[in-house]
Amino acid sequence: MEPGVRYEDACAPEGMRLYAIGDIHGRADLLAKMLALIEGEIVRDRPADWRVIYLGDYVDRGADSAGVIDRIARRVAANVRHVALLGNHDKVLAEFLADAETWWRFADFEGETTARSYGVKVDFSSDAAIRRSRDALIGAVPPAHIAFLSGLKLSLSIGDFFFCHAGIRPGVPLDAQDPLDLIWIRREFSDYRGLHPKLIVHGHTPHAEPELRANRINIDTYAFASGRLTALAIEGREKRFLEVTG
Repeated sequence: MEPGVRYEDACAPEGMRLYAIGDIHGRADLLAKMLALIEGEIVRDRPADWRVIYLGDYVDRGADSAGVIDRIARRVAANVRHVALLGNHDKVLAEFLADAETWWRFADFEGETTARSYGVKVDFSSDAAIRRSRDALIGAVPPAHIAFLSGLKLSLSIGDFFFCHAGIRPGVPLDAQDPLDLIWIRREFSDYRGLHPKLIVHGHTPHAEPELRANRINIDTYAFASGRLTALAIEGREKRFLEVTG
């Protein structure tokens, strides 16, 4: 028998319900609906323990990245059961805030939509304009949001599940994964058909519907463009999807 964990066998710890939310990309409206749905279930069902895991890519493209970060950051600060992971878009925003020289990647990721959500219009037309734009954005982003970005985790392992933004490098132990792979990898991970030490729950690569494979679950359903945000709920071996639209 091939070693590793298969989708149908993957199990959450006894008494714990897990929720994972896919890539949000500035859709604060969809996030608000999803959290209302999830938090309503928790109040109704009163599981003995629970986690809400955000899979990264909170910013860019959608209209309200600031609202997304604010809503998640407040929950993470208030309750350790909310766990936020780092996405590649979030890392690029943090890098631009730290160093204007990385502006080209921020621009390529449609970072102007993120800046606009903080009331800043960025200008990439010259080095001086880029520095002014970065300085303005630093002044507009609340310290709590900067602290949130700097505190994002790369992964979370619970029960038979390993949560990360993009995926893992097949064949590399989970505790030895390259941080860049966890937020950037695509084909080497998505094309791999063998089992992993745990079932990988991820986003990063958008699809019209959640992707179910023997070795992974992808819940990035292109929320900023499709208007559909997807979450995965896990209890025991039961796995189900939640969806909100707008």
